Amino acid sequence: MKTIYILLTRPQTFVSNLVHLVTADPYTHVSISFDEDLQPLYSSARKNGRTMFPAGPCRELFSRGLYKTYPQTPCAVYTLRVSDEVYEKAREEVQKIISRADSYKFNTFGMFTCYMNIPYHPKHRYFCSQFVSDVLSRSKALKIPKDSSLMRPMDYSKFPQLSCIYRGCIGEFCSKRITKTYRIELPAK
Repeated sequence: MKTIYILLTRPQTFVSNLVHLVTADPYTHVSISFDEDLQPLYSSARKNGRTMFPAGPCRELFSRGLYKTYPQTPCAVYTLRVSDEVYEKAREEVQKIISRADSYKFNTFGMFTCYMNIPYHPKHRYFCSQFVSDVLSRSKALKIPKDSSLMRPMDYSKFPQLSCIYRGCIGEFCSKRITKTYRIELPAK
């Protein structure tokens, strides 16, 4: 058995703030990783980490971009246990897309159709939760209960197959991952 990691965050960006304003979801972005240090992460987001465009499938690193600039970014880390075969298939799905990342774009319009509950699949376009959903679905790592273009980052917090191993801010997670002492931090009531 191996572990796939799902990271939910709420970056302080225009798009994230807009999604939060419309949905009131505490997390507005999702990434996937195959390493317990979550490095690298894969998603559909800002390709250079600083400016809104270009955007699309990319690798995200804690050592640069938004996560380095905003260490107080709220996050939750989830684990999904899968067979070795499924794990490798999920990695292959990610690498297939990332290797051709220049031919992909961000599915901006798809974010709006997602909110309106209208499936929308333009060729070579993803928003973050659509990207992660397609990878997990195609690899059979997780049965996605609705069309991938209708998945929101917060939907991942509701899967019983996923276990939350950390809740807090990204900067604190980065300092803890060095010593591998994760603990779930629940928000104060």
